[in-house]
Amino acid sequence: MREITLHLLDLAENSVSAGAQTVEIAVCEDLKADLLTASIQDDGRGMDEETVRKVTDPFYTSRTTRKVGLGIPLFKGAAEECNGRLGISSKPGAGTRVEVSFQHSHIDRMPLGNLPSTFLGLLVGHPEVHWIFRYTARKNGAEEIFELDDQLIKETLEDLPLTHPEVLAFVRGMIEEGIAETKKVLN
Repeated sequence: MREITLHLLDLAENSVSAGAQTVEIAVCEDLKADLLTASIQDDGRGMDEETVRKVTDPFYTSRTTRKVGLGIPLFKGAAEECNGRLGISSKPGAGTRVEVSFQHSHIDRMPLGNLPSTFLGLLVGHPEVHWIFRYTARKNGAEEIFELDDQLIKETLEDLPLTHPEVLAFVRGMIEEGIAETKKVLN
């Protein structure tokens, strides 16, 4: 995968497959600390300690449709190549948290990718899940945070689907504008 958002999308899909009802995705670009961090936390089935150790092995997968699971190992490798790391904490029945960091300025760091499209795709693709998206930008002591918790949107819509063209346009605009405003801190 060539972008961080594609890895986040893969991890979020894993959360949904694990029965998560709430998934929180956070991305932070901190130019002073020279870090780009991302995390996904869910309340899904979780994993035992042995499984957590195995998921970074490309020849381990819990899926029955294929014999390898490259998503997490590739993400871990990409982070480590850029002076970062990937960590996983999980408990059966309590969910999983995956956290990854990259040296922001590293020449080999993959681009972040399109956060608004990724967030919108997850929101529309899995409306049964409670999504919380957070994007933070930091530079020289200044910090801006954009957060979207889909509960308010869903409550306001009542019976109108998220896929209604006007709703899609509104939510896309809200996400794009929120992230763009937050990113101004980085300039």
